[in-house]
Amino acid sequence: MSIRPVKHISEAQHTLEGAGVNLHRAFGFGKTKDFDPFLLFDDFRNDKPEDYLAGFPWHPHRGIETVTYVLAGTVAHGDSIGNSGTISAGDVQWMTSGRGIFHREMPQGDEQGRMHGFQLWANLPASLKMSEPRYQEMKASDIPTVTDDDGTHVRLVSGSFWGQRGPVEGIAADPVYIDVSIPAGSTKHLPVETDSHAFAYVFEGSGNFRSASDPQGVMTEGTNPGDEAVLVPAGNRSLVLFDSGDEVVVTAGEQGIRFLLVSGRPLREPVAWHGPIVMNRPEELRQAYQELQDGTFIR
Repeated sequence: MSIRPVKHISEAQHTLEGAGVNLHRAFGFGKTKDFDPFLLFDDFRNDKPEDYLAGFPWHPHRGIETVTYVLAGTVAHGDSIGNSGTISAGDVQWMTSGRGIFHREMPQGDEQGRMHGFQLWANLPASLKMSEPRYQEMKASDIPTVTDDDGTHVRLVSGSFWGQRGPVEGIAADPVYIDVSIPAGSTKHLPVETDSHAFAYVFEGSGNFRSASDPQGVMTEGTNPGDEAVLVPAGNRSLVLFDSGDEVVVTAGEQGIRFLLVSGRPLREPVAWHGPIVMNRPEELRQAYQELQDGTFIR
């Protein structure tokens, strides 16, 4: 097995989105090559209702998929083609915008006022940019959980992992999206397809990700003499981007660690992106915004 070294580690940055929702953005609206086919990842965990209740009023999307994963509270949604509903703690909504929709997402906290969740944007290949919009809404009970002998839990949203397959299907990039909880002190080897880009986002506890050999021979905490591995520490709101390889290796800290591990095959297509619309060529982007102005965006 070949360990995926840590290519880059960073902290999610505070930003305002929608009508004034306070959230932390791990990546997005920048370089897309390293994360391809993924475009953006937001952490909208918040314990103050005034920081999220304004929500995300009506806005358009074209050419992408949005993946909303709720940990606490609820998100009510509706769109211009007649869909509506609510996703709650443990639920996932995978929306394929295709040729275009308008939709709204309005968060509500739980009894303690907590609204915790994440949203990932995944790019669509050129062949599916103008496909028919669709939803895959998965309740918490639909999402399989695999438990290892040491107490590690893995919730599997999409893709195949440890002999199970997640309920989300028919996604062009064949992504694997898992929620991993590792108990204190345990070390896990998590397989990742070699032809995929991969990142982890830590949201509880802390741990060390095993990285590449250290060419300078500098020892870091947790390594032994003669051990060439470097351990990269990561805690709450850490984004860990991995280089190539076929497994991620992580050791949980004293409080354990919980993180999302997301991987997908890169599309390697040009990206023309402005706001909520992502196309391949600038002229396609201009056309989309002209259609918004003309009132012909929804087909």
